[in-house]
Amino acid sequence: MLKKIKWFAIIALSLLILVFILKQVFKDEVGNVSLGMFTTNDIKLNMMIDPIITGVTCHVASIEADLSFSDPSDSAISCRQTGEITAEMISQIDMSKSGEVVFKKSKSIFFKNMKIRRIFDVTNQTLMYVSYSTKETSGSYKHSLSTVPLWGSKAYKNPLTIPTKN
Repeated sequence: MLKKIKWFAIIALSLLILVFILKQVFKDEVGNVSLGMFTTNDIKLNMMIDPIITGVTCHVASIEADLSFSDPSDSAISCRQTGEITAEMISQIDMSKSGEVVFKKSKSIFFKNMKIRRIFDVTNQTLMYVSYSTKETSGSYKHSLSTVPLWGSKAYKNPLTIPTKN
């Protein structure tokens, strides 16, 4: 019996070390705010660079619970132009009304994810980034929105010159 407990402890410790190493390897965390001494919940601040529009950086704040099977769904997002945005970059993105997912992070072993979707508002020449949970919590799907206007960038097109659909 003592041998089984010893092996279980070795395996548990190994898994804990592996999780710690993986967190360091895939680190996009730029900040961490503790919510108190008697809680395992922290506000994690992560950054994400848009894979196509590389001149846009988003910062996402979300609560992560280290010793829980499920993290809360709340999140906030703020995106800014941090580099050049070109017309070539804009031409590569999904122009549909639903846009495309540019980031996805698991928030639970029960199939809950946080996603960031990029949608382009052609009329106003603005990139919209919406952060949302894929699982309903307390009667709603938690979400947050940030916009990056193209005004002043090389990608900006005057809305008056853009052909409209009739």
